[in-house]
Amino acid sequence: MRLDSPQLKRRRFTTIEVMDSQSAKEKLVSAKQKFGREIRVFETSVASPTPSDVSNTEEQDDFYEFTAEDYYRILGKKKEDKFLKTRKIREAEEAARRSRITKAVIRVRFPDNITLEAKFHPTETIQSLVDLIVKVIARPELPFYIYTTPPKTQIKDMSQDFYSAGFAPGAIVYFSYDLPKGDEGASSGPFLQEEILSLKGLEIVPEQVEPAQPPPEPVAANASPVVQERKPASNKKPVKPKWLKM
Repeated sequence: MRLDSPQLKRRRFTTIEVMDSQSAKEKLVSAKQKFGREIRVFETSVASPTPSDVSNTEEQDDFYEFTAEDYYRILGKKKEDKFLKTRKIREAEEAARRSRITKAVIRVRFPDNITLEAKFHPTETIQSLVDLIVKVIARPELPFYIYTTPPKTQIKDMSQDFYSAGFAPGAIVYFSYDLPKGDEGASSGPFLQEEILSLKGLEIVPEQVEPAQPPPEPVAANASPVVQERKPASNKKPVKPKWLKM
């Protein structure tokens, strides 16, 4: 076989993919054991900012103003739901929706466009998310807060569960250090620890299982063809009917 043959190249690529997949799986499993969560890290698909842009990634508060149009649209939807459905119907539908949701996938987006994804149970509180952030950020000694947009709303009630907060089955929240204006020393990043950043882009590739082939049907040994028995020819002479006259 030639060294540059397609079969050898395909075999090399397959071996490398298996090694990469195994290494990624070991890293992700190790992170899950250490932090108690399934963690993924990836970079958002936007242009890479310059160091001067990173510190100004967070928009001004005026950008997230809640307009009158937004208010009347939400109010109108609430009134419609209130008058068209009775309380018991709404409670039954809410219970049915809640029972179908078994996890809350939360993505925390940092100012340097790195996103941390973790899985929680919908009944867990937002405090469990904050506890995880403290474990993975590069400078946990600095005060910080998380918020949602739009409008920009700081999350303050950490006792709420993810479902009640509207974060199930998934949500995106944003991270920011709570520092005085002008103190931007910590705003340049990196925001996550090196160990967490090493997980960036890693995925567990599911193993492809070849379909099981059915076993061949057993062949009966010494099977002989069925031969129909022939009746021996009769030696009797044909009898003429009485009505036949010659």
